[in-house]
Amino acid sequence: MSIQPISTSASYTANTEWLASLHGTDHTDTVTLDMSTFTAGTHFFASTDPAQPYSRLLSGLPIGKITVSGLYGLYATGATDGRQNLAGFVYAETLFAPGATKIPAALLWHGVVRTSKLPVVVAPVAPSAIQQIRFV
Repeated sequence: MSIQPISTSASYTANTEWLASLHGTDHTDTVTLDMSTFTAGTHFFASTDPAQPYSRLLSGLPIGKITVSGLYGLYATGATDGRQNLAGFVYAETLFAPGATKIPAALLWHGVVRTSKLPVVVAPVAPSAIQQIRFV
């Protein structure tokens, strides 16, 4: 028996057009996302590449903190679980194992965002003690 290691590489380009400035990108917080609040095919995509089996969560998604669990979920103005308060945006595309219910992500809570380039529609909100986002 012989062992023959195989090495592959792939590169993926994340869409960060929604970032209007690099301001604040060096001060992101690490948060844990509750994946039950996100929709497959809209907010994240399963891989179709057999060499890279991980699903991909989009950057630029607005998130809010779920009061009871302390996890973060998709921001929704009609939510009553804490997600109605914008905490910021998912800073970088995140790869995660299919079926994962909780995944780590970088939270951009301070910076400048182009609303027209976000992956979902978000009405600008006033800065608060939680987030300091300026919308352009």
